[in-house]
Amino acid sequence: MSGAGGALAVLLGALLAGAPGAARAVPPEPTRDQALAALADHGDVEARRRGAQWLGTTGTMADLAALARALRDPDAVVRALSERAMWEVWSRSGDEAADRLLSVGIEQMNARHGEAAAETFTKVIERRPDFAEGWNKRATVYYLLGEYQKSLADCDEVMKRNPYHFGALSGYGMIYLQLGQPALALTYFEKALDVNPNLHQVRETVDALRQLLIQRGRGTI
Repeated sequence: MSGAGGALAVLLGALLAGAPGAARAVPPEPTRDQALAALADHGDVEARRRGAQWLGTTGTMADLAALARALRDPDAVVRALSERAMWEVWSRSGDEAADRLLSVGIEQMNARHGEAAAETFTKVIERRPDFAEGWNKRATVYYLLGEYQKSLADCDEVMKRNPYHFGALSGYGMIYLQLGQPALALTYFEKALDVNPNLHQVRETVDALRQLLIQRGRGTI
């Protein structure tokens, strides 16, 4: 349900900045078709990095399949940029008012004003019911409030609109852990990894759950 952390942003900034003080020509912004082609150029890692970065700025939901494929790129920076780009695409509804409301709700959630955040995300959903991230953010708030069934219902709405949402898939896993259903949690964490194999904490959780289920004699892994 949550996005990439601040450490990722710092890492990407350091990798992309180059040498301090170096004068660097800014390449022209590619068209969407050029960005998608660059992202698929296995012979030019710099092109793939630029393509992923650009799609994070102006990509659309139609580009998620390409970005999901890039989550398996041999280059770690391409993978990280593609993951971040997906979150950025997900956060754009195409409606400036809805996007502003989403930002307000995120601020409320970060300030631990859960009930207020849930109300704000409900307004986002009412304004743009097709916007998956409105549902995802409310699912996150409901999880934090301990409203697990409501969170599950909102995760269902996310997946109807965005089957690539590895955050919501991980969210299912977190909820089912809280509900004492580790086998079902494992299923959803594995689905999240099927979409995005770079979720290292999720992978660690999967390994721990497999061991737990084996010890309980319930696993067939």
